[in-house]
Amino acid sequence: MSKGPGLFADIGKKAKDLLTRDYNTDQKFSISTYSASGVALTSTALKKGGVHAADVTSQYKYKNAVFDVKIDTDSTILTTVTFTEILPSTKAIASFKVPDNSSGKLEIQYFHDHATVTAAAALKQNPLIDITATLGTPVISFGAEAGYDTSSKTFTKYNAGISVTKPDACASIILGDKGDSIKASYLHHLDESKRSAAVGEVYRKFSTNENTITVGGLYAIDHTTTVKAKLNNNGKLGALLQHEVVPKSLVTVSSEIDTKALDKHPRFGLSLVLKP
Repeated sequence: MSKGPGLFADIGKKAKDLLTRDYNTDQKFSISTYSASGVALTSTALKKGGVHAADVTSQYKYKNAVFDVKIDTDSTILTTVTFTEILPSTKAIASFKVPDNSSGKLEIQYFHDHATVTAAAALKQNPLIDITATLGTPVISFGAEAGYDTSSKTFTKYNAGISVTKPDACASIILGDKGDSIKASYLHHLDESKRSAAVGEVYRKFSTNENTITVGGLYAIDHTTTVKAKLNNNGKLGALLQHEVVPKSLVTVSSEIDTKALDKHPRFGLSLVLKP
């Protein structure tokens, strides 16, 4: 694939990941194994509140195709097939669920040095259609997305964004919710190895005059241990400690505290991911 501006979903993604990725208040256990034939199996158990869930995912790569099959405790089977380079600089992703016959979806992604275009549609009589386009370079890009419901002949969404990315920093502005909200974020790496960073995000909802300001940071204690923290203007404080027990195997402990209601018990989460 070409080194172009990236997908519309990539705008603001680095800042979002630092503020949200690996934060959880649930208990999760995941273990992966790989067979000699190239099949990867991942088993996951999750406890969320008083609800328990589990799933098994298998992945198989063959030439320019990747097959993913996920089976959960509700007897739902999700199959995703990804084809790369069927046509130059093009990726196709097809997915469907069983027994939900109306869940089929097809997405086409086209990558160019100065543009990226995606189109996705549900495989049914009156599909939902999503289209995104991003123009620019890996340094600066402009993008937009729109969703259209062919049954009601109405737009389900239309958003736009801009992103500026440099080796040590990235900034983005996204106009979302059909123009009813705006989100600006900035992430700055504090060292050349990108093992520590600071991030800030401002979100405003115009219809409700709601403002949310979130700041956060990441610091690598050593090459196996990382700490993260975040705080917003509503008093929600989150923190996590992530340690690489062995290569690719991570244990993550996270917590969330409402600093405006210290009489409430903090919420804790634990995640263990084991990979060979």
